[in-house]
Amino acid sequence: MKKIINKKEDLVDEMISGYVKSHCDRVKISKSSNRIIVRNEKKDNSKVALLIGNGSGHEPIAIGWIGKGLLDANVVGDIFSAPSGDLIFEGIKEFKKNSSIILLISHHAGDLMNGEMAIELAQEEKLDAIPLIMYDDIASAPKGNESERRGAAGTTFIYKILGAASENGIQKEELISLGKTVRDATRTLSVGIEGGISPINGKPIFTLEKDEIFIGMGVHGESGYGRQKLTSSFKIVEFITDRILEDYEINSGDIVIPFVNGSGKTTLMELLIIFNDLENYLSNKGIKVFKPLVNEYITTQDTAGFSISLLKSNEEMRKLWCYPVSAPYFHL
Repeated sequence: MKKIINKKEDLVDEMISGYVKSHCDRVKISKSSNRIIVRNEKKDNSKVALLIGNGSGHEPIAIGWIGKGLLDANVVGDIFSAPSGDLIFEGIKEFKKNSSIILLISHHAGDLMNGEMAIELAQEEKLDAIPLIMYDDIASAPKGNESERRGAAGTTFIYKILGAASENGIQKEELISLGKTVRDATRTLSVGIEGGISPINGKPIFTLEKDEIFIGMGVHGESGYGRQKLTSSFKIVEFITDRILEDYEINSGDIVIPFVNGSGKTTLMELLIIFNDLENYLSNKGIKVFKPLVNEYITTQDTAGFSISLLKSNEEMRKLWCYPVSAPYFHL
């Protein structure tokens, strides 16, 4: 796979520069670090700030989700590597005048370790900062051990719903409670079809036979349920959704928000076919669908594959899910 780049060591910084230049009406680079991206127009200090630190290579998340109704900042690490605790702390300090600060942490070893370090540094400086750990990948730990699961595409629901809530002036304690409620009502399962190429070493992130898929693979090729033969879209969707409903009770009459996410190389045509099969499956069980999200938002370079995330929603979640957002790469 050919990559159009300059120097490997400049990949991330040049990407950030291009992103900010192309969306300078909404985002800018922080004065404290060229790896911290913030809103052009800062949220009112009476409101809670939301930010996340994460490795690059998964765009448009999370740099593309900075803006009104979503994130206040993103601290950007190297390719597939979490930013340091010190750098995340610098990001937190951008919001020291806000009523409080929530650091979203997707549950992966490096993200968790460095995020918790940043929170400790912030609390030593008497900043009102608190973490919210996000997880949803049912293939990464068994039922009953949800807190050990990886963060996956379903964390999107937390970003969007908490972003809207904080924009409406909801304060820290209620935001954390809401975030946990959303997290606990979300389940995700993914399918790997073909490994993308790392821009660092030029090697495939994972390999499969031409007639194989991998159920439950993590965003970096981590282990999941295992390999299966490639079949039709409907059979794959049926298998995935069966597993989700075995893990979490969703009944006839319930209203779910679905998210069909492409991994980087899956066409919109395929994603829409997948969603069509998902909607038919849910409809046959009497499960209602509300305002779905279908596109490539959380990628791993040019990896082929997809994930299905379901949020069992309530009225408050649905209202906040529809709240207007102005971020360069998030569109409902």
